[in-house]
Amino acid sequence: MNIAMVLDLVADTLGDRVALSDAGEELTYGDLRRLARATAAQLRTLGASTLAYADVNSPGVPTALFGAAWAGAAYAPLNFRLPAEALRAQIARLDHPLTVTSGALAAQLTEVRPQPAHDWLDALRRSPDAPATTYDAEPERPAVVLFTSGSSGTPKAALLSHDNLLSYILETVEFAGAGPDEALILAAPPFHIAGVAAVLTSVYSGRRIILLPAFTAGAWLELARSQGATHAFLVPTMLARIVQEMASDPDLGVPTLRSISYGGARMAAPVLEWALELFPEVSFVNAYGLTETSSTIALLGPEDHRLALASDEPRVRRRLESVGRPLPGVEVSVLDESGSEAPTGTTGTIRVRGPQVGGTYLDTASSLDEGGWLTTGDVGHLDPDGFLFVEGRADDVIIKGGENLSPAEIEDTLLRHPAVLAAAVVAVPDPEWGESVGAAVVVAGPGEDLREDLLAWVRGALGSLKTPTRLEFVDELPTTATGKILRREVRRSLASPAPP
Repeated sequence: MNIAMVLDLVADTLGDRVALSDAGEELTYGDLRRLARATAAQLRTLGASTLAYADVNSPGVPTALFGAAWAGAAYAPLNFRLPAEALRAQIARLDHPLTVTSGALAAQLTEVRPQPAHDWLDALRRSPDAPATTYDAEPERPAVVLFTSGSSGTPKAALLSHDNLLSYILETVEFAGAGPDEALILAAPPFHIAGVAAVLTSVYSGRRIILLPAFTAGAWLELARSQGATHAFLVPTMLARIVQEMASDPDLGVPTLRSISYGGARMAAPVLEWALELFPEVSFVNAYGLTETSSTIALLGPEDHRLALASDEPRVRRRLESVGRPLPGVEVSVLDESGSEAPTGTTGTIRVRGPQVGGTYLDTASSLDEGGWLTTGDVGHLDPDGFLFVEGRADDVIIKGGENLSPAEIEDTLLRHPAVLAAAVVAVPDPEWGESVGAAVVVAGPGEDLREDLLAWVRGALGSLKTPTRLEFVDELPTTATGKILRREVRRSLASPAPP
């Protein structure tokens, strides 16, 4: 099958329904199909095997995604914020690419070769309708190529097949199931798997997509209110900034909002609890997945959130810190250090298997083992009720004197202090213990006056073993474009000699 089928079916069924809202412009599903067909015709004429998209959220995102699929080409959304040299290196790895961007960004990409086409979407709109050709039923090339964020190393180019993506869509979304008033505000960048998945699932359900080119909390709240957004996907950094903005002005709410899905990085428990209080009528969904798994593989649903928030039972309350249960069709297991299945409640390496799991990359061999399992690189455990708890990346665990310490637990404790706005905890070298706890912290107000207070706060909650031996105050934490903390940068900063 081909993901172009998603758009084709919806355009046949709901062709006059609005598919996209972008700065006052609206496109129907019929309009979107016409643009996708025109894109496919252009790719075939030029002999391009990959459509590389280097731009913000715009109508070009679904046009490029479905147009490439229609032509049997791959869609490769690129991080346009990267330096020209890094973009050139990524484009050079793609198979016969046509790179496209907008006029606004073309000036920033003048050093990229071959020169990106900056007027391609306007040209498509002016072109006559392309013939109603059928899409390739089983294209040999991958559907999507996504360069990983590289938060802990050199980016890899993950390949996702049509079958991977369709497996995820068909297991999670009802065809044309969205009401005519439903609208998703799309803030995730195009080059993140969440952005790809949001477009595919919204189109398949018939939900209007509200495009936000660049995220700020104020811009998100304003657009969500003015466009009547009912659904949203946010990475944790975005949600944290939104609740901070709303805390300063209670009138900034979005009365039409019904559902917030979040994922892409670990959500700090204090931020989630704050958001649940500020959006009491909104359903929250925690979606855990990876680029290689075509988005979500485990989900903590709305009822789980509210039951956990209201519960006095620690076992149930702790579910707010989990990522929920695996989706239908997805198997998740946890392995101990010996490679055997870890007992319930025991921390180990998380692995996943299922039809939506890709696990293949450009230029490298598949990451799947002989049994079809993908090792995620995350560590965590399953509780007796089947809820999955992700404790962080395997290489983020702090080993102090032979004891494994979870940065997430220490970060959440710091974030519960009323003066702390953000925190990142990493391992720092220690001549006695091998590693000890280092913390970079963003606070409201002068930091140095809070140092002893924060250390005492952690010591009182977690004990001296987990208390930072080095704590530095920073104006902001280094993050990727998708909001993940760049822990290697934090480690590098904290490993250097402390300022006098």
